[in-house]
Amino acid sequence: MSHPHPELQKPPRLARGALRVVPLGGLGEIGRNMTVFEQDGKLLVVDCGVLFPEEHQPGVDVILPDFSWIRDRLDKVVAIVLTHGHEDHIGGVPYLLRERADIPVVGSRLTLALITEKLKEHRIRPQVHQVKEGDRTGGTYGPFDLEFLAVNHSIPDGLAVAIRTRAGLVLHTGDFKMDQFPLDRRITDLNAFARLGDEGVDLFLTDSTNAEVPGFTTSERELTPAIEKVFRTAPRRVIVSSFASHVHRIQQVLDQSHAAGRKVAFVGRSMVRNMGVAQDLGYLTVAKDLIVPLEQLEKMPPHKVTLVCTGSQGEPMAALSRMASRDHKIRVGEGDTILMASSVIPGNENAISQVINGLTRWGANVVHKGNAMVHVSGHASAGELVYCYNIVKPRNVMPVHGEYRHLRANADLAVSVGIDPDRVVLAEDGVVVDLVQGRAKITGKVAAGNVYVDAQVVGGVTEAVLKDRRTLAEEGVITVLAIVDADTGALADAPDFLVRGFVHEPGAFDAAVKVVEKTLARAAAEGIGDARRLEQMLGRDVARWAERTFRRKPLIIPVIVDA
Repeated sequence: MSHPHPELQKPPRLARGALRVVPLGGLGEIGRNMTVFEQDGKLLVVDCGVLFPEEHQPGVDVILPDFSWIRDRLDKVVAIVLTHGHEDHIGGVPYLLRERADIPVVGSRLTLALITEKLKEHRIRPQVHQVKEGDRTGGTYGPFDLEFLAVNHSIPDGLAVAIRTRAGLVLHTGDFKMDQFPLDRRITDLNAFARLGDEGVDLFLTDSTNAEVPGFTTSERELTPAIEKVFRTAPRRVIVSSFASHVHRIQQVLDQSHAAGRKVAFVGRSMVRNMGVAQDLGYLTVAKDLIVPLEQLEKMPPHKVTLVCTGSQGEPMAALSRMASRDHKIRVGEGDTILMASSVIPGNENAISQVINGLTRWGANVVHKGNAMVHVSGHASAGELVYCYNIVKPRNVMPVHGEYRHLRANADLAVSVGIDPDRVVLAEDGVVVDLVQGRAKITGKVAAGNVYVDAQVVGGVTEAVLKDRRTLAEEGVITVLAIVDADTGALADAPDFLVRGFVHEPGAFDAAVKVVEKTLARAAAEGIGDARRLEQMLGRDVARWAERTFRRKPLIIPVIVDA
């Protein structure tokens, strides 16, 4: 089994006729999925998503893939292929199109509608190429001949993509599962998978998210009894929290609301936007007069009300989190039922627990995956992956989409069905895999770090900035203001210590005055008069004193003013 080596170097020049595969996101994490294929100097991008920040990344809105490897070759990108419309696959597209707006965006009808609406907020009008299962592009996109296959997922219109190149045939599943009873009756095209297997799949990129889960993923239809029970027994309002793109789940909520005689309102800009798109295109079936404005629901009896909002992952600014903290116009109260109809993104467990506790404190009954059958995964479990390996019979396998343990579990499944371990490639973000003469091998590594979006600034936040933010949150900040005699370099007045978020006893900083005096005296003796160097010395010395005295590491901001 091929593993990425920590000391991998820049990859060699691509051999003539070979295919290079570079994941820039989605391997080693749940999110920001992006894979670049290179052949004959041309680039094909499959998906371009975002990753949502965790608690140790304060102030970050979303995390993008690192585009630096392709930035100076954006003119060589022939297309961005989108497998489906979830944020972790399309959320980064606006930021890539900011750098070259005319890259063709290829996807299914719903996927393109969702990304087009999102791009309106960025004032970008994309060049969209709509495709559907069964379509084949021939030579439209340079050396990449694309064929699209229907796959079932937790959003309609998901596609796998077969990429035919001179180096061989690649099959990329996107996110998929094998639900035999999907709500839209659109099943994964296993016949097409088998047909491609007979043709000869040289490299199989497979969704790893559920590779550790045995058996087969439960069908969406099996949720209906639990969701129906919620609407039948809820004494007051039902407030549903879901991903804004989970059309199938919202369809079940609408159906049960209608059956229970309730009216529905969508809460949150992304939810309103996406459900509007899904309804307009016919992917969401809505009974007449079922959906009404939020203002109208506020005047109705509580037992006739359903609210559908975002925030199932505990995001600080999302609706459900704000309801839990009493910072939302919707006031959750005694007798309300909260239905959290989604899975837990790894790393969000604590945030979700806080939301559940907050809502329960106000008297709500919270129904979630942990206490009711109200969510199933959108990803293939181990049994489905093994089934696919057996019908595709790939020559080489590269697990994608998941944390490293998921990738490893998927790789083990491939080996278990008889695939040569030497032909199973375990890669990570930035690891370069070349397909040459039917063999896939790791050949190097390129930059693929996190790119943080903070408000309107892309990439401005660094790990050093995040470290400062964590220090501010956990340790506090001390500003040292020293007025220095320009001639002697000595203190002209006693220094001021401005303290925020740092607990201390009265007079605790008296001893720090001597620290400042000694630092300035040492600087004068060494002939150091540059204000910036003085501030660096002062910051280091006060930081050491604070750590010795308080056993804390506050952020020190030294400010030196000439008298």
